[in-house]
Amino acid sequence: MTMFHFFNCAILTFGPHAIYYSATPLSEYDTLGTSVKAALVYLGTALVKLVCLATFLKVSENDGFDPYQELLKAVIGFIDVAGLYFALTQLTHRNISQNHKFQAVGLGWAFADSVLHRLAPLWVGARGLEFTWDFILQGLEANANLVLSISLAALGSLMWLRKNKPKTLIPIIYACAGIVATMPSITSYLRRGLGWHFPKVVGFELFTSLSMAFISWQLFSACQRPSS
Repeated sequence: MTMFHFFNCAILTFGPHAIYYSATPLSEYDTLGTSVKAALVYLGTALVKLVCLATFLKVSENDGFDPYQELLKAVIGFIDVAGLYFALTQLTHRNISQNHKFQAVGLGWAFADSVLHRLAPLWVGARGLEFTWDFILQGLEANANLVLSISLAALGSLMWLRKNKPKTLIPIIYACAGIVATMPSITSYLRRGLGWHFPKVVGFELFTSLSMAFISWQLFSACQRPSS
């Protein structure tokens, strides 16, 4: 039963990444190399963030919400944006379209995040003797993060790779990218500042991820239309 629970949670956490790759044109255009490169960039970015967090953040004596510490975390979190910029603009990719490039980068980014932050807790916790919903919720959270990562990559693609975008959409693109980039700080505030329980936070992340995916899709479609 314990291993069955672990495999169920692992499939829920990592399965959607494989499904997304195989069910979209990414597999037809063989963009696996781009996703792997993006995952490696994420690991390097995570290492830089870890060093910055260990250097500039102090160890809190309680689990309360500290606005200064959370603001500092949000600023350090923008290192992810820099890493995503490098993955989208500086890495060498196969001859694939901009549409497929940002999807491959976002997919690799989200998969590396799930492996780094969720594989060990799943292996240690989901194999316990008692059933708990926490690891199923972690799997749902990983799915929300997958959608948010691809949305952020799409917005980054519009910001850095597309030159002829409508000027009226530029503030909206940057605002949406800022919201997605600061999602860890937003969810931290919901948990620590407002006292939301984990299921409610995951529900908020799922709703936000779907909303941002819809907005990003609309923005990307609008920027692809020929200007009149």
